[in-house]
Amino acid sequence: MSRVAILRYPGTWSERDFAHALSLVEGVESEIVWHEDADLHGFDVAIVPGGFSYGDYLRAGAIAKLSPATKELRRFAAEGGAILGSCNGFQILCEAGLLPGALIRNRDLEYRSDWVHVRVESDHTPFTRGSLGAVLRMPIGNGEGCWVADQKTLAETEARGQIVFRYVDAHGAATLEANPNGALANVAGVSNADGNVLGLMPHPERCAEALLGGTDGYRILANLAKVRHGTAPALYR
Repeated sequence: MSRVAILRYPGTWSERDFAHALSLVEGVESEIVWHEDADLHGFDVAIVPGGFSYGDYLRAGAIAKLSPATKELRRFAAEGGAILGSCNGFQILCEAGLLPGALIRNRDLEYRSDWVHVRVESDHTPFTRGSLGAVLRMPIGNGEGCWVADQKTLAETEARGQIVFRYVDAHGAATLEANPNGALANVAGVSNADGNVLGLMPHPERCAEALLGGTDGYRILANLAKVRHGTAPALYR
């Protein structure tokens, strides 16, 4: 049984969506954990869900990075723990320095709520194993979903295989029109160098059952049943 902690910060609102989606995955047991009480010992996976942590004041995730939960995430990641951040969770992980780049206001300065297609660019994470090259359809809901980085960081992220998801059209082409928020190089999700920390803007928990209009998110969440804390990061590479 894989034990999953779903972290809740003030303003988080996707934690129950994740809990429901994970209840559909055999071999996974999840628990919602308040950020001030975060202790990830005994857990195999930590999820940082979407929402508006601390009201997204200053920048999305900029205050949450100072939380006790984020300090615990750094320890957990350093010990090889698997971490998944979606939407605001992705923003928090970037602000905390656990992932490269940053998330800024969308290109059109508008909140985007839509279904998008992303192509899996790497299976060197515990969440994307067996999905390399797959085109997945998932929903987004963000105002600060534009991933940016300087050219050196982008080149290193590309070279190390850390770009995990890229916005594409239904046929898998990374076009300007398929990019909903102006993200650099159509980046929709990245990992750390070891592959055990992953952030993405789409919401896999919102497309884990047919009733919600799609099940591609289930492909990501189903992999959590195989994750055990302390798995050598090299196994993801």
